[in-house]
This record gives sequence, C-alpha cells and structure tokens, in this order.
Amino acid sequence: MAKATELKKAKSTSEEFSKEQYMFWYESMQMMRKFEEKCGQLYGQQKIKGFCHLYIGQEACAAGAASALRKGDKYITSYRDHAIPLALGTSPNGIMAELMAKSTGCSKGKGGSMHIFDKEVGFVGGHGIVGGQIPLGAGLAFAEMYNNTGNLCVCYMGDGAVRQGAFHEALNMAMLWNIPVIFVIENNGYAMGTSVGRTSNVVELYTLGESYDIPSMPVDAMTVEEVHKAVAWAAERARAGQGPTLLEFRTYRYKGHSMSDPAKYRSKEELEEYKSQDPIEKVRATILSKKYATEADLDKIDEKIMADVLASVKFAEESPYPLPEEAYTDVYMQTDYPFIKE
Repeated sequence: MAKATELKKAKSTSEEFSKEQYMFWYESMQMMRKFEEKCGQLYGQQKIKGFCHLYIGQEACAAGAASALRKGDKYITSYRDHAIPLALGTSPNGIMAELMAKSTGCSKGKGGSMHIFDKEVGFVGGHGIVGGQIPLGAGLAFAEMYNNTGNLCVCYMGDGAVRQGAFHEALNMAMLWNIPVIFVIENNGYAMGTSVGRTSNVVELYTLGESYDIPSMPVDAMTVEEVHKAVAWAAERARAGQGPTLLEFRTYRYKGHSMSDPAKYRSKEELEEYKSQDPIEKVRATILSKKYATEADLDKIDEKIMADVLASVKFAEESPYPLPEEAYTDVYMQTDYPFIKE
C-alpha cells in the first residue's frame, strides 16, 4: 500500500508545465471538443447511425494521460472512445470514416462508434460490453510485463463498470501478479441515467481499490494538470515494478449518456456548474495569463482544428462502403499450429 506521503506528492499542484505542454493540451482538447460536436450534428442528420457516445466535457481525462505516458504504452476503454485516439494522434479522417461505416475507417467500417482501434498509437479499442475491457487491460499490461518492454496499459472505465464482477477480478489479479496497469474510473456521476449514489453504497469509488491494497486516489479531472500529474505518478510506479494504481477521475459529461439520452435526470444548475469548470477554458485562460499565445493565436488554432474536422467529414462522405465480401475477412486468424487442420 502506498504511503500517505506518496499520495500527497502525487496530488501536489506545485509542478510547472512548459508552453509546449499547454499548447498541446489546448489543441488536443479543442480537437476532441470540435470533433464530438460535429459528430452530434452528423448524428442528427442521420449520417452517423447506431450507438454514439460523446466525450464532451471529459477531454482532460484523455489529454492529461496522453501527455504523461510514452510511445509503446497501451490504452483501452469502453464505448465512449472517439477522443482518446485523437489525443494519441490518430487521424480524424479514420475515426470519422469509421463512424460513417466506410471502408477507410480505422476498423474498416466494421466497428462503428463503439469499436475504434488504432494499433499504431497503442489504442486497443473501444469495447461495447460494460466492464468487458477491464480484464483485457490487465492482460495487455501483463503481456508488456512478460515481454519486459517497460511499457504499461492504462485501462479506462465508467463509474457504472465498477459494479461488474470483472472489475474486482481484474483488480485482484493485477495486485496479486504486480501487473503494470493503471485503472482509471471516469466518474462522470451517472451510469447511463442513474446517479452513483442510487446504485452503489460506496460513492468514493477510488476506495474500492484499497480493498485489494492497490494505491488509489481521486483526481480532479476537470483540470488537465491534475490528470497529468496523477497518471505520471502511477506510470512511474508501474515502470519501477511497483504494480497497479487506481485513479478515480472526477469529471462530467455535458451531453447525455448517448445520443438517444435527453439527460432529464439532472438539473440545468448542475450542468452549468460543471461547465463553469470547463477544462479547455481553464487551459486557454492559463495560456493567455502566461502570455504563451494571444487571443488571435488561439483563434487561428481553433480555425485550423475546425477545418481539419470538416475535412474529415468530407473524407468520410467521399469514401466507399466496404464490399460485401469484407464480411468474411478478419474473422479468423491463420496460424501455423500443427494441430489446426486446413
């Protein structure tokens, strides 16, 4: 179990970040925001169909982790999965094409919104089964440990997933085998339309990790600096062979659970309170106060991001749908095992 002084160190706010770091955070989070807003519009136009879960409001959870980790680390999450690969550098074209079920999509048009993958940046998916990605995340981290790569896996989940048995099984195994995995609970307050307090006796979700002697702590995930520092601390532990960490990212989604959710279960006052803590606006204010950029500079960045998003829409609309025979590819993997007959 981590000592109290270790946890206090991880939560310290004294660390200074460079201009380059703040500019990365601003551009990364703004890309996520504009991309997701455009997805919402396209869904309303029925150009994106099926399930669609937006990340608007939670951008710091992805940007802060991406800046704290390194190439070779793995990322896995649930079905709210468009933003993390954007933070890692996946082209908006591939994600938008996937959302429109086009063959140029990052999952060849076969996965859609809930199953975004990009092996090149270490993003091992969006997964549609609640909690199903948690043991997979532990397994990915175990593979890194087994192969002695020095890499780790950060495994995201929603607050509703912690009520799944797979969550507890994965935590137990991760601690038992000292696996280099960072479990992240993105606690946006609601599992679909039900608040945490109505479905769990434990509302301080990070304390669930303490049951397995996993160092665990809450993180203000509306502040990207705090996310970066917490993930960097957990990563340092993992790479030093000290095993798993559990972080409860306290965040908020501005939209409903999915595009079909009007979110009438929460008040306008609650929503506006969280919007007043917007992570992008916080970073923008810091950039301006430190004179890292001017309003005009940031406006140009915003224009470039919007142009890239619109270009991704054009790319997706002009891309072809998969051919019918593609339904039979990527289903089975060929092997050279002697006991498997042709």
